[in-house]
Amino acid sequence: MHKSGFVNILGRPNAGKSTLLNAMLGEQMVIVSPKPQTTRHRILGILNGEDYQIIFSDTPGVIDKPAYKMQEAMSESVYQTFEDADVILYLVTPDESPEDHTEIFNRLVKVKVPKLLILNKVDLINPQKARECIALYQALGLFDADLMISAKEKAGIGSLMDEIHKALPEGPEYFPKDQLSDRHERFFVTELVREQILQLYHQEIPYSCEVSIEEYREGEGNEGNITHIRAIIYVSRKSQKPILIGKNGEAIKQLGIASREAIEKFLDARVHLELFVKVRDNWRDDERALKEFGYRN
Repeated sequence: MHKSGFVNILGRPNAGKSTLLNAMLGEQMVIVSPKPQTTRHRILGILNGEDYQIIFSDTPGVIDKPAYKMQEAMSESVYQTFEDADVILYLVTPDESPEDHTEIFNRLVKVKVPKLLILNKVDLINPQKARECIALYQALGLFDADLMISAKEKAGIGSLMDEIHKALPEGPEYFPKDQLSDRHERFFVTELVREQILQLYHQEIPYSCEVSIEEYREGEGNEGNITHIRAIIYVSRKSQKPILIGKNGEAIKQLGIASREAIEKFLDARVHLELFVKVRDNWRDDERALKEFGYRN
């Protein structure tokens, strides 16, 4: 018997969804950051075995009151995952309460698939506090099982995987067994650049940036295995451009070095990376831009 299905990971911003996905896949598939709203797009990570295929889905954090059309699109993409879910993992953290999730829980009631409550970041609290947190959610009667984990410390991942295997339905191979994601290399390159922006810049800058690949060319002939990449970083206001570039170009130089190192590790190839900054006024509320950047179909 071959089991397969879509296991969709939901939760509020900064709950640790991307860290959990990486832990379950056993590799760095998606970017992580202490900053909330790191994940902007739905990303599939595929875990294969002889008798199973699990298609994990990392989703943006649920935002109660979106400030931009981009955030509205991100929230809509979360609710769309209800439609193809075979199993739902719902992450909560010790500093949250059931009331923080009222809107999405009201929608989850109607979803008739196994739903597992995952209390993440239990390494930050004592066992008694963890049990008290779990009890609050158990009282809702919404979840089929609950587990306590620390995605960062990879604690409890084995037990979680056991529960997922139990909940998976019998099914076919949806993707070739050697495929790891539904996304192409170009997408992951943009995410790696954005990850460095999140790490190197502060306040509003990381949230105002979008990365797009203008040229992606693998080395040929005398170029050996050097991959040439030209990326555009779009900012939403003219005043943000000099901040991103920095005095005498030092900030973007540092960004380029850090991004190139991360991309070379990911591609296992030498990379020549060029970064350019352009202003696209108020792109987060521009429907045309949101379609171009993949937030809208």
